Amino acid sequence: MNELQRYGRVFLTFARNSLVRDMTFRANFVLQCVSSLGWTAMNVGFYLIIFEHTTSIGQDTGWDRDRFFLFIATTWFINSLVQAFFMPNAQEFSEMIRTGGLDFALLKPIDTQFLISFRKVDWSQLSNFFAGGLIAVVSLWNLAHREVDPMIPSALTVALYVLFLICGVMIMYSLMIALSATSVWLGRNQSLYNFWFYITNFSRYPMEIYNHGWGRPLFGLFTFVIPILLVVNVPARILAKPLSPRADWEWALVAWAAVVTVLSLLASRWLFRKSLLSYRSASS
Repeated sequence: MNELQRYGRVFLTFARNSLVRDMTFRANFVLQCVSSLGWTAMNVGFYLIIFEHTTSIGQDTGWDRDRFFLFIATTWFINSLVQAFFMPNAQEFSEMIRTGGLDFALLKPIDTQFLISFRKVDWSQLSNFFAGGLIAVVSLWNLAHREVDPMIPSALTVALYVLFLICGVMIMYSLMIALSATSVWLGRNQSLYNFWFYITNFSRYPMEIYNHGWGRPLFGLFTFVIPILLVVNVPARILAKPLSPRADWEWALVAWAAVVTVLSLLASRWLFRKSLLSYRSASS
C-alpha cells in the first residue's frame, strides 16, 4: 500500500508539472483544445449526415443513431485518455534512446516502465474526453425518452461499462508500450504514431461490419491476434444494448476482453523488460 501511495504521489507530481508547463503557454493550450474539439465537431457532423441516409450502421446490427453515438463517445473516452497520458511519452522514448536520456531514467529509484509511461501529460487531449461525455449524455437521454423501446442503463451496466472502458485503455497502452519497446532494436521508431493511427481506425466501427466476406480475416486478426476490436466494442455493447437478453457469444466476447487485458499487460511488460536488456548506453 505504501508503495502504491508513493507511485501515486509521483504521478500527481508529473501531472501537476505538465499542467504548469501547459499553462505557461496558455494560448497554445487553448488552440490545441479548440483544434481537438473542431475535429470532434466535424466527426459528429459527418455521422449526422450519414444517418440522414440510413437508420443504422450495418444491416440488422442494432447500431442506430443514438446507440452508434454512444459507440463513438466510447471511442473518444479511450483515445483521449491514451493520447493524454501515454502517447506523449511513447513518442519520446526513441529520442531518449538516441540521446542517452534513458540512462538517467534507468538510474532513478523507481520502476523504469512507470517513469517512461507517465512522465508527461498532454492535458489538451482531454478536451475530447469531455466532448465524448456530452455526446454520451445526449445519446442516453434520447434512448431513455424514446416512445418505442426506451432504454435506461442499470447500475450494473454502468459499472461494467466503466470497468471495460479501463480494460480498453489498458489494451491500448499495452500495444503502445510494446511498439515503443521496439525502438531499442530499431534505433528510431518514427512510424509509431502512423501505425497507431492506422490501428485505431479499425476500432472506430462496430465489429459486425467486418464479419462478412473480405472483412472476416480482419475480424479474426483484430479480435484474437491484435485484439483492437475489443477495445471499444465490448464497453460500447454493454452500455448501448440491454444486458439481458444477451447472446452467449457476446458474453464470451466480454470474458475474452478481460483475459486479453491481462495477457496484453503481461506481454507488453515482458517485451519492455526484454528490450531494456538489449539497451546499450548512448555513450557506450
